[in-house]
Amino acid sequence: MPVEQSYSGPSECGYMTLDVASPSAPELDSRDPNEYEDAEVISGGEYRREAIEGFLQDGAWQSSFRRWAAETDMTPAVFEVILELGLIERYDFFWDSYAERVGFHAPGIPEDWKERDIHPGLDGWGTVSAINAGLTELGQTVCDVLKAEYIDWETEYQPPEDLPDFD
Repeated sequence: MPVEQSYSGPSECGYMTLDVASPSAPELDSRDPNEYEDAEVISGGEYRREAIEGFLQDGAWQSSFRRWAAETDMTPAVFEVILELGLIERYDFFWDSYAERVGFHAPGIPEDWKERDIHPGLDGWGTVSAINAGLTELGQTVCDVLKAEYIDWETEYQPPEDLPDFD
């Protein structure tokens, strides 16, 4: 897996920083976000993934990862489990035009991780919870950076055709 940059520096929030190489940005699929259990999107199917993927490649991913790494309490060993399981590649980001926001689906460790013996580094629910929460936090950071620094799309209001005429 190629890596692009490492972040090491003091955290403004007093957290430990995660001093690891930043993984490459995920490539986005064309999956309908409504297929995810954790998402409901009313956008008419134009998710603008190609543009979002371009923003990720142009620096949004690196910036987001550095911000997240500066605030997370995740250890390098736990982050290594994330990389070994290929979870970063399974992120999905998409435009939700109805809410005028970037939506995302964060990958995670399934509830039956123990029965499936997914990875030897998963030694308890604390580790699994840390991974799932950390991946959600990273996803939200990416969305925040994209919306604040890269995306200026606005959705034009289209009133329903069946509104009563009050003239």
